[in-house]
Amino acid sequence: MLGRCAVCLIACAALSPAAQLYTWWIEACPPETARATGCKAGDPELGRWALEAWERESGGEITLKQSPNEEHARIRLHWANGESSLYGETEPMMVDGKRGANVYVLPSVAPGGDLLLRETIVYLTCLHETGHAFGLQHTRNFADIMYSFQYGGDIAAYFGRYRALLHTRADIAKHSGISDADRVAFRQAVK
Repeated sequence: MLGRCAVCLIACAALSPAAQLYTWWIEACPPETARATGCKAGDPELGRWALEAWERESGGEITLKQSPNEEHARIRLHWANGESSLYGETEPMMVDGKRGANVYVLPSVAPGGDLLLRETIVYLTCLHETGHAFGLQHTRNFADIMYSFQYGGDIAAYFGRYRALLHTRADIAKHSGISDADRVAFRQAVK
């Protein structure tokens, strides 16, 4: 989200959902993963909240179900180590004959001084990239979660406006971060 979504620009256009049920899996963050990626123990919950936000905003068009393993999950969220210089990326794939996606989020890009700002950046990046997994493309509208910084824009202001909504970590689950335009595009994509 903060950097290029190189694969998303070309391939995510082909990710129109084939079914209403989406299974998902999110990589845990044990100490060895944390050392390699900068993830924190609570980051998988931020990823889950991002998926739940899309489910709520779908107007009943999709249902999400956690997969017991990565192999059969249509949406797979991984913590990236930053070697590719991408802050978020979504790669389309086929899972059990249905379209799915590998989602990669770089959690170490977030600053450490303000914990809620760090969690804002990780959550919104998860939200943006999982939006691609559902078939959404980048927009030019700064208010959208699917906005791309390739069009310019103030990165600090983008994340700061969401951070201003938060008093506690639990507030993240209450504020989807999805704009009205995102919601309309999403409901069209998953029909």
